[in-house]
Amino acid sequence: WFVAPTVIEGVPFDCRTNQEEIFGPVVTLIPFDDEQEVLAYANSTSYGLAAILWTENLTRAHRMANQLQAGIIWINCWMLRDLRTPFGGMKQSGVGREGGFEALRFFTEPKNVCINLT
Repeated sequence: WFVAPTVIEGVPFDCRTNQEEIFGPVVTLIPFDDEQEVLAYANSTSYGLAAILWTENLTRAHRMANQLQAGIIWINCWMLRDLRTPFGGMKQSGVGREGGFEALRFFTEPKNVCINLT
């Protein structure tokens, strides 16, 4: 099925469209009063693939990025990524990482071998 580009607004933050991953040209808009409120909204979902911050305040951007529970966080951009860096979600948004050395861990099984040489 196809979803036309859609903007959803006027629904509560715990609405299904705000709590589940929508893979399509869909954005939900939720008003907020302060950083703590919007962090609570963003981190209340069971998913954590990506987050986007739009701000002119770099200190705020770093503070928010540190507290957001998402695998990748874009600041004043979208879909900008060096393919040599790991990418993947948190919580129920996927398993493991794509890209970078982190991706190799998905294909390996660590083993510890100890030998007494005396």
